[in-house]
Amino acid sequence: TAGTAGTAGGGQAIVWRNVVLMGLLHLGAVYALSLVPRAHILTLLWAYFCFLMTALGVTAGAHRLWSHRSYKAKLPLRIFLAAANSMAFQNDIYEWSRDHRVHHKYSETDADPHNARRGFFFSHIGWLFVRKHRDVIEKGRKLDFTDLLDDPVVRFQRKYYKSSVVLMCFVIPTFVPWYLWGESLWNAYFLASILRYTISLNVTWLVNSAAHMYGNRPYDKNINPRQNTLVTLGAIGEGFHNYHHTFPFDYSASELGLKFNPTTWFIDFMFWLGLVTDRKQAPKEMIQARKERTGDGSA
Repeated sequence: TAGTAGTAGGGQAIVWRNVVLMGLLHLGAVYALSLVPRAHILTLLWAYFCFLMTALGVTAGAHRLWSHRSYKAKLPLRIFLAAANSMAFQNDIYEWSRDHRVHHKYSETDADPHNARRGFFFSHIGWLFVRKHRDVIEKGRKLDFTDLLDDPVVRFQRKYYKSSVVLMCFVIPTFVPWYLWGESLWNAYFLASILRYTISLNVTWLVNSAAHMYGNRPYDKNINPRQNTLVTLGAIGEGFHNYHHTFPFDYSASELGLKFNPTTWFIDFMFWLGLVTDRKQAPKEMIQARKERTGDGSA
């Protein structure tokens, strides 16, 4: 709820620059939809490929690797995930992981950057339209993030973040269709950059909004995060959110073998290639005991 003099609920000032930029981005995405029938089929496939790479940069990268340390990755994989993360353009790995750790520790309080108790709109996109609540900043300062900056890949991406975003999020997605199969730069830019970027943002935000509000809670009925199938499909495996908040250290972010989790398949494939080690998992007995103790009985 917006108050007077440019402040929002909780005394948070509205960041009008973000409001305008996000408005323009979403208008651009709506316009991009009109270009779909005129685009080369390869451009649409390329845009989807970029979407998957973008998603992995967030799910396998900033989320499961750097925020939760749920597995270890060798240098070539960390470089790939950092590049994919720059394609996602959702703040650098350090900032993303810092906010995410604060979100887990202080979930559904004023110290949670996207507190779902403030409603769907706030937890989805509204939190980006206002300055951070003072509790987010104050409580966030008490957590230790030195492990993130100990990684040279994280430091490098943070140092060159703006140029890496221009290259990965906008230049490469636009250039490839134009150069390789003669797509117009206009179509390539609006479909592989703007539309793909806007969809990937909203899919990520749905984990903060829909997966904290709609669905069942088979692992812990006392917390807000839920199992949400639609979010799982969009966010390539991140919708098993009641599980993830109950066992945040588990690299699969879901009960292993549970239905659809492309991010877990990717990590497992990298393990098979020798680029991943130390995948952490919640033991079956621990999961079952937790279901019986705190679950809502839905699974």
